[in-house]
Amino acid sequence: MSARTMAKDMEAGFEFHAKDYHDPPPAPLVDAKELAKWSFYRAIIAEFIATLLFLYITVLTVIGYSSQVDISKDNCGGVGILGIAWAFGGMIFVLVYCTAGISAVTYIVAQCLGAICECGLVKAFQEAYYTRYGGGANKLADGYSKGTGLAAEIIGTFVLVYPLLPFLSSPTMFVSCSVF
Repeated sequence: MSARTMAKDMEAGFEFHAKDYHDPPPAPLVDAKELAKWSFYRAIIAEFIATLLFLYITVLTVIGYSSQVDISKDNCGGVGILGIAWAFGGMIFVLVYCTAGISAVTYIVAQCLGAICECGLVKAFQEAYYTRYGGGANKLADGYSKGTGLAAEIIGTFVLVYPLLPFLSSPTMFVSCSVF
């Protein structure tokens, strides 16, 4: 829109608004009314199950890869590094897509409980592998410092979360957008 057209519209009495919605007032950090709503518990259950499934699949993928490489002494054995990346990326995609409408990032307690239960399940089903391969925990390759690893985690998390910021900042954008 040109400046001339905009000036004519201003003379005609049209107002321009930057947003097509109104921001609600800020919500309190803890609201006792939320405890009485099913949606609150549904979101907590969704976070718990999503975290449990995410970590169960990905940790078993890492443990499986480590065991196959250890047995065959072949770095190309098993799913490989690319397969681990696909396991993580695929699980993130599926779980965010399935729980985005009811889940909230702030339910940290549910996420932690899901992670603890996941570790218990993996250890119960694959105790020998879990112990031998350090529970599928990440470790730095030789030649990399802890600072480099931390920087990589921060950058990777930023790259993962940054595309979601428009959806989190605009209530109408999330409703009107679809993955497909």
